[in-house]
Amino acid sequence: CPVNVDMATYKAEFLSHHYAGRLRPRAHYSMGWLPALAAVAGVAPGAVNALTQAPGLGRLAKFTGGIDQHRDVPTFAAQSFQRWFADRTPAGNGHRGEVLLWPDTFTNRFHPGVAQAAVEVLEAAGWRVRVPARPVCCGLTWISTGQLGVATWMLRRTLNVLRPHLRAGTRVVGLEPSCTAVFRSDAHELFPNDEDVTRLRQQTVTLAELLHDHSPGWRPPRLPAHALIQTHCHQHAILGTTADQAVLTDAGVRADFLDSGCCGLAGNFGFEQGHYEVSEACAERVLLPAVRDAADTDVILADGFSCRTQVQQSAAGGRTALHLAELLRAGLHGEAVTPWPERRWGRRPQPPTRAARLAAVGLLGLAILAPVVALVASKAR
Repeated sequence: CPVNVDMATYKAEFLSHHYAGRLRPRAHYSMGWLPALAAVAGVAPGAVNALTQAPGLGRLAKFTGGIDQHRDVPTFAAQSFQRWFADRTPAGNGHRGEVLLWPDTFTNRFHPGVAQAAVEVLEAAGWRVRVPARPVCCGLTWISTGQLGVATWMLRRTLNVLRPHLRAGTRVVGLEPSCTAVFRSDAHELFPNDEDVTRLRQQTVTLAELLHDHSPGWRPPRLPAHALIQTHCHQHAILGTTADQAVLTDAGVRADFLDSGCCGLAGNFGFEQGHYEVSEACAERVLLPAVRDAADTDVILADGFSCRTQVQQSAAGGRTALHLAELLRAGLHGEAVTPWPERRWGRRPQPPTRAARLAAVGLLGLAILAPVVALVASKAR
């Protein structure tokens, strides 16, 4: 907030007290518990995608979850980043030492290509990358919906996983600004006297900060592109963009940081029923007109999953946004800047085909009808 009022904390505290012992809005259960639901969906992501985006069923799913009908349920990736990382062979000599790449839910389950790009960039910069093998979460979605008891439990569980790395002095690299901000701010507010939380706060860095501030002699690959950059709200409020600006300048990128403020999605806000018009109005102030007016060869850069989702679901012309890690990987590969560069440089899960959506409806119908048919048949004997 421009007058230094921490509205996010006020909101979380208010919601926590207001809904203590009460039934919460549906969106608090669907989006507040997103990390848990995403883990379950990861068992059969293709089937979940088909069901949540099938005719009729998609509308029912959104109604049940308190999601506005104008929104699309994001597509789950076929393979999580953690699964991909566990199956790969590390590259590079890791002469700079180890870093722990944080597998936040949004990157891990929806846009694993962002983390895959980050691994490639980090290894090329001389770092040996480690990723937690167990399911972990920063608790962001529970914090933002005021479910502070669950968030506190989740953070304690995560600290148990991170503790050996923190006490060894290993830096934690965050790719999603909102989750990175939890480690730099919210966790310390919830556990002000915990030494390991203090270490987490001090050792958590963004990708740009690690490369620019903690990798002496590193130089980014050259990529003479023009980029329009949507700064995430947590970058504005907590993380800053100084390192990002320096990395982009050193890479030869002409970077225009949009004076757009919030993208309008704001985590779960823009998905909730009744917020769509306000969400779109925020985006239409600067962000979406800039995307529509961008040249075909301009790169749309947005490190936040919410910001990328807003561009994908709201901007005319089918443009999507990239993460800084994907831009740097394109430079490593010597990629030329071609029209719609995100199509080549960004790896995004594809929505289910129409046939898959219709098949999901049919299979669900059969599953519902099967017990009825069996019952009728048994009575007819």
